Amino acid sequence: MEETKKKPLRMNGTSLEGRDFSNMNLEGADFSFSSLEGINFDGSNLRGAKIRFASLENATFRNADLTNADLSFSSLTDADMTGAKIEGANFSFSSQGKSFKWQDFKLIGLIQSQSWIGTLVAIIIGALMLYGTSAIIYFTLEILYTSNPVQVQLNQYLIVQNIVCGVVVVLVAQNMAIWLDAMIEKVFLRHLVLSGVVTLAFFGINVGMFYGFGQKIFRAIVAQSPQQAGQNGVWFWYAIGPLIIANVFYYLNRQGRQLSRKISEQEYQLLNLEKLKTRAELDALQARINPHFLYNALNSIASLVHEDPDKAEEMTLLLSKLFRYTTGRKNNDYFDTIENELEMVQTYLQVEKVRFGDRLQFDVEVANQELNSLLVPKFILQPIVENAIKHGISKLADQGKIIVKIYEEKGWLHLCVHDNGPLFSDTMGAGYGIRSIQDKLKLLYGEDATIELHNDPIKSVNISIRKAAIDASEEKAH
Repeated sequence: MEETKKKPLRMNGTSLEGRDFSNMNLEGADFSFSSLEGINFDGSNLRGAKIRFASLENATFRNADLTNADLSFSSLTDADMTGAKIEGANFSFSSQGKSFKWQDFKLIGLIQSQSWIGTLVAIIIGALMLYGTSAIIYFTLEILYTSNPVQVQLNQYLIVQNIVCGVVVVLVAQNMAIWLDAMIEKVFLRHLVLSGVVTLAFFGINVGMFYGFGQKIFRAIVAQSPQQAGQNGVWFWYAIGPLIIANVFYYLNRQGRQLSRKISEQEYQLLNLEKLKTRAELDALQARINPHFLYNALNSIASLVHEDPDKAEEMTLLLSKLFRYTTGRKNNDYFDTIENELEMVQTYLQVEKVRFGDRLQFDVEVANQELNSLLVPKFILQPIVENAIKHGISKLADQGKIIVKIYEEKGWLHLCVHDNGPLFSDTMGAGYGIRSIQDKLKLLYGEDATIELHNDPIKSVNISIRKAAIDASEEKAH
């Protein structure tokens, strides 16, 4: 009986505010032109879903699968997509802003938000910047085009005064930032102390400049235009600018350091998670490899129990030695010396030689005995030797031979396993043993290690590991 194909859900133009669709299979569903404010899609399967022209304010998509979903022209204000899969999703012309909440009052976040108050703050800051820029241009033009030498001197004095005050204010704010954070707990007290210091600095600069060379300029101005004498405002009005600048710079400095600290903590957590993930994957690989060859060996023993009990006993003792060897090493250590790896391989080959007899010959060659102390990944050779027996020696009617060669060449360590069995087929690389080695090398060394299968000039499996990567792993181990 032909299975009826399930049709995707269609709910166009519906009102579903606050509904709970969590952990549902909504693949290919159509919610276009719907009101979905506050809806709960947590953990749902929304692959290929159409949620176009929809209102999704405060909707939650935590851990949902939005692969290839279409959310174009939708309002996503305050939507929560933590942990969601969004590969291939379409968010074209969607509003993804965040509504303003007074408890979240932060200048940078406020300006970045699309709320009306964020826009107002951005307009005010932009206007102040434009006003300041216009003032700079005005005084510069006054100096260039004013024929009155006294007025030129006054403008030059004001420009120098503002530049000096600006430099001092920024330096004070930056240098006091760390001290204020460390010594004063409450934020408003920090700004109050900073404002007091900036006021004193501003007053000191102006008094010093006035009595240094400004007094003469102002006397000349008064003598030339007595009516201007009473036009200057009280000095503290001019301190408002430096106070605003100092507090804004301190705020931005503090926010920047907090952001850097958060990024550093997040990077540290991500590195730890990646490290744990790598360890978990290596544990899984190791757990799968250990029983793999033991299972094959036990099958061999079972086949010999009735045919040749003495060989079965010998094989059991060797297997016991092999089992002690594999379980005697720490599970959380992913490296061992080449000497220990070769000992394991030789024990394994002795186990198989009991089964194959004279049909199996093997040899282990190490070009330089100093290589025996190098650390390599555990169980890196045994799966390859096992493949050589399973897909090579076992297929031969005549004598088979396995040769394990280890040597160093041009900064690379080479671990090679040769056998005289049938040549590799095109799909040999897809076998479990080879894939497990590839996975382990990738996790531990990245691009600094490779595994290759060759039929020419002789049949072999070659593992190559960059010597510098081995040295680096040894340093970490120590």
